[in-house]
Amino acid sequence: MEAQYTIKWIPKEKLKDILPLAYILNREKIPLEVLEKRLTEMIPMGYKCIGVYDQEELIGICGVWVLNKLYAGRHVEPDNVMISPNYQGKGIGQLMMDFLFNYAKEIDCETAEVNCYVQNTRGKKFWETHGYVPMGHHMIKKLKK
Repeated sequence: MEAQYTIKWIPKEKLKDILPLAYILNREKIPLEVLEKRLTEMIPMGYKCIGVYDQEELIGICGVWVLNKLYAGRHVEPDNVMISPNYQGKGIGQLMMDFLFNYAKEIDCETAEVNCYVQNTRGKKFWETHGYVPMGHHMIKKLKK
């Protein structure tokens, strides 16, 4: 029998629930306090998050930005995508992408864009499986030590 999961937008007042999964996603290198501070600053900038639940347990997250850029037009950008390790390989990523792409169509987006770390080979394969193609390089310059 196939498990039934619930997928929905996480309400703003519950967005801090994503922090344990975001902590795992960032290889536990960024302290939870820093992640919480950043999330608090992201919310007024339009950050939303899709949540997948097994009963009441949050098992998958997909942050969403709606952006508009000259080269891409209006688009969605999934961010902080993570599935609890015990639930990986069970179709939850597909469930989140279906939800995301339906939302993107509803709000008249032209494209979807994602950043994926070079060393994240599983992530790269996941994104390519969902129709993303490499277009450039994601680069970062540290301004603070």
